Amino acid sequence: MQRSSIPPNQLAQKLKLHQNYPWGKKGKESLSARLCAKTPNTGFQIEDDKEYAEMWMGDYPVLPAKDLKTGEELHKIVDEHKEQLLGNSCIEKFGGVILSIAKALPLQIHPDKELSERLHKKDPEKFTDTNHKPEIAIALGPFEVFAGWKHQNDIQALFSVLPPLERFLPEQHAHFNNETLKQICQRILTASDKEIAMTQEELAKIPREKYGKQAYILDLLPRLQEQYSKEDPGNLVALLTMNFLSLSAGDAIYVPADAPHAYLSGDIVECMARSNNVLNTGFCPRADRDSIELFTAALTFSPHNAEEVKLGTSKTDKSKNGKTSEYAPPMSEFNMLKTRLEEGEKEIVRATAGPSVLFATSGSGKLIADGQTHDIKEGYIFFVGQGVEVAYEASSGLEVYQAYAE
Repeated sequence: MQRSSIPPNQLAQKLKLHQNYPWGKKGKESLSARLCAKTPNTGFQIEDDKEYAEMWMGDYPVLPAKDLKTGEELHKIVDEHKEQLLGNSCIEKFGGVILSIAKALPLQIHPDKELSERLHKKDPEKFTDTNHKPEIAIALGPFEVFAGWKHQNDIQALFSVLPPLERFLPEQHAHFNNETLKQICQRILTASDKEIAMTQEELAKIPREKYGKQAYILDLLPRLQEQYSKEDPGNLVALLTMNFLSLSAGDAIYVPADAPHAYLSGDIVECMARSNNVLNTGFCPRADRDSIELFTAALTFSPHNAEEVKLGTSKTDKSKNGKTSEYAPPMSEFNMLKTRLEEGEKEIVRATAGPSVLFATSGSGKLIADGQTHDIKEGYIFFVGQGVEVAYEASSGLEVYQAYAE
């Protein structure tokens, strides 16, 4: 496996087949499936009638990447050679995944470290680790998502002019603040199926102009009802209190720990701290929902408008030829580089002080490291240890993402 003095090793990946995760795209419509099928030596073949939601890359023990030559699992290699591969400054592990989303994922939060420690101690089978899971999601095409809270004024506007929502307001709400919002969410999530369905029916009958700039709610409501049901409280929490963003390729969002989010549709690349802990409360059957009291108690109220959710790109000192940009979330555990080359163009990405995982989402070309050259094509994935400079030469339009930690 890759060390600081040798070139990166290509990794064979497993694709998680979500027969019981119905939100994945079917067959060849799934980008995650198409990329996995192009990864060498996986033997993976796409079946048209199956949903394919995720392709993982990284050191997650549940779905571990493997060294293409030896078949050894990446997390075992990393554990055996931590100093050579990770460096002295990199402590946290991180992961990357391609998601192909046909319908809404569960409305969820990922608990922070303190809560994860308590949950793991109480129920280690369900909450398998003590880490948090902030994450960034980058659109590879059209991407729809509910993430973070709307501006307080926008939420208050809806609850002030739409009579069916009065039943969810706390008795004492002279000042509409985050505590008010928390109580509203709790009241919605604990309401009966009948009450949730009745509220949605009443909202659908209200004239469009009453919603003002939030009239999109009437367009999304029947779509969410069809995906799950009129009794799902996630419909109301997402539409009334959360930002709805419709993004294009290259756009990105940052979701901190304890922040509510639900991906609705699209193909994305996601990078996150390594954790499997999650609390679900909507867009899923009642039996799959976690404690509402725990969910609402854990909520963070930042970000609190759509612009705060978005994560822009910036120039990076890792790029020698100016062909690489960087997504840098507010926390410091991991960043994502994006290199885009036209036919014949070249780029050199300077060495990072920690490990990275890079993967091509389109095009083809050559990857050069420590004097050795590798083919790189759509679906190819490489692990790169700390201290290794990587160069690219594009044969056709080449797009590469590189998640790294320092």
